Amino acid sequence: MCGYVGFTNTVDNANVVLKKMMERIRHRGPDGEGQYIDDGIALGHRRLSIIDLDAGAQPMYNEDGSLVIVFNGEIYNYRQIREELVKAGHTFSTNSDTEVLIHGYEEYGKDLLPKLRGMFSFVIWNKKKKELFGARDFFGIKPLYYAEMDGAFIFGSEIKSFLEHPSFRKELNETALENYLTFQYSPAEETFFNGVFRLPPAHYFIKNSEGFRRERYWEINFDADEKPELDEWVNRISDVMHDSVEAHKVSDVEVGSFLSSGVDSSYVAAIANVDKTFTVGFGTDERYNEIGWAKNFSKAIGKENTSKVITPEEYWDILPKIQYHMDEPLADPSAVALYFVCNIASEKLKVVLSGEGADEIFGGYNVYSEPGGTVYDKVPMGIRKEIGKLCSKLPARRGLNFFIRKGKTIEERFIGNAYMFSPAERKALLAVKTDAPLPQALTAPFYDRVQGKDDVTKMQYLDLHMWMAGDILLKADRMSMANSLELRVPFLDKEVMKLAEKIPVRYRVTRKEFTDEKTKYITKYAMRKAAKKDTPPQTAKTAAKKKLGFPVPIRVWLREEKYYGIVKEKFTSENSKKYFNTDVLVKLLDDHKAGVRDNSRKIWTVFSFLIWYDVFFDSESKYA
Repeated sequence: MCGYVGFTNTVDNANVVLKKMMERIRHRGPDGEGQYIDDGIALGHRRLSIIDLDAGAQPMYNEDGSLVIVFNGEIYNYRQIREELVKAGHTFSTNSDTEVLIHGYEEYGKDLLPKLRGMFSFVIWNKKKKELFGARDFFGIKPLYYAEMDGAFIFGSEIKSFLEHPSFRKELNETALENYLTFQYSPAEETFFNGVFRLPPAHYFIKNSEGFRRERYWEINFDADEKPELDEWVNRISDVMHDSVEAHKVSDVEVGSFLSSGVDSSYVAAIANVDKTFTVGFGTDERYNEIGWAKNFSKAIGKENTSKVITPEEYWDILPKIQYHMDEPLADPSAVALYFVCNIASEKLKVVLSGEGADEIFGGYNVYSEPGGTVYDKVPMGIRKEIGKLCSKLPARRGLNFFIRKGKTIEERFIGNAYMFSPAERKALLAVKTDAPLPQALTAPFYDRVQGKDDVTKMQYLDLHMWMAGDILLKADRMSMANSLELRVPFLDKEVMKLAEKIPVRYRVTRKEFTDEKTKYITKYAMRKAAKKDTPPQTAKTAAKKKLGFPVPIRVWLREEKYYGIVKEKFTSENSKKYFNTDVLVKLLDDHKAGVRDNSRKIWTVFSFLIWYDVFFDSESKYA
């Protein structure tokens, strides 16, 4: 687990520039560093030693030095691929997964990618062809950014390293800002920095004298198999999860596990058989503190739990550092909690398992229960549309939003797990004009790929490609790497996905007619059954516990004078006036404080951007 930087070499002092870029990402790899500088290319690497501690240094080369690689991630089936490559005549000088990648590329080219099992982002320089080949893993667990400016092609694990390159122009992408106000993260391929792009998950690129091109190499294909009964699916999920967790434990250092009160992390911790678990919470209110649950669970499975209660002062004080490590603004309040749990884990080990991805893969979000959940869904869509239009013209009243939402197709109403500001609201809020597309224009390409599928599957597919990559995995990578910790996600495994693609909708989001449970619906139904099967009896109720995520008391804090004042000062600052109509911002804040309505998530979205902007455009150097 590491970080890398690189650029096509068009500067005189390439070694100095490369060193500065590498220093920007030292947190990703404090154990070592390496450089490769040649005619046309400069590659830099920071290493966090996990596998082959003595001989896994990068950049790494093939036998004749014609191929050079920098790599971030872990390949869990590298030993099997290595055996194939040895039989094919390749000679290895290390026991690292990095060397498997470079020989694998030598043997298979781009066809290596579907063979891999793991999380990865890497770039290979072909010295003979003067060509770069880069790739990102199936789900986007590991990042890869690139930019082309003033004749230089710049790439790496984090955008902040680009700031040190003399060709890089730091300019705010105002279109990204408008998109962000709706999604709470940056949803498009172009980032908050003009001219900087992220390589999408499951894609590779080739950069040479002929230009730049990128291609998709893997696709998620939901195609339900209706034949097996529930018990069969439960057993299959159990088998594949045991296999995935075992694969994700491959390491030459100790592996631990995050643990909340939810089923996802509890399931992983229970079957991983690690010695240490880690948990954070806020105060003593069980709505915001899962430490009691986690300690009891850890005790039941015979493991040591380390926990921390995050104070409001700690939370608010660290916000600038959080946004610095994110590279782009992210308005997910749980990112800070994730930072702190990574921090306490990093004091004891280098690798942890976590539960990200279970909701997207197995159908875990409560919103997935919405399609077909009422008798009203049986009313023809044409009639529902007319009723919805009528209700949208009426004064706001409790219950009207139900008819408005049900009068729209999934493609029209669902853009993911977060919907902060509508297009009209964000236009009223912004003091700048952009050409940002409607949210549905960004989601349309993903919906197009699942035409004809049921609504739950459409929602999952969209979240797998947008919400998970843009929010969930962004914060997972950045918060763990900020603490020099490797975070592994066993649910986000291509073998797990291969099984999940086949599970019928009724065993993902299950309604009353399919279960003896008293609740109206249960999300992740088959997976919860598998977790219950694999979890000690005294902890089984965890498998049925309501999903909390990382609950953070933002709503409560924003009604306290101290934190209201902090946000109001930011909302009325000179930087805020550059981009926002501040009177609109202050009204959002005042209405929330007065209890008129809960505006906490909207407030946090703007506040997070302003913190990020201050860090990167006013004072970012002090966080390096």
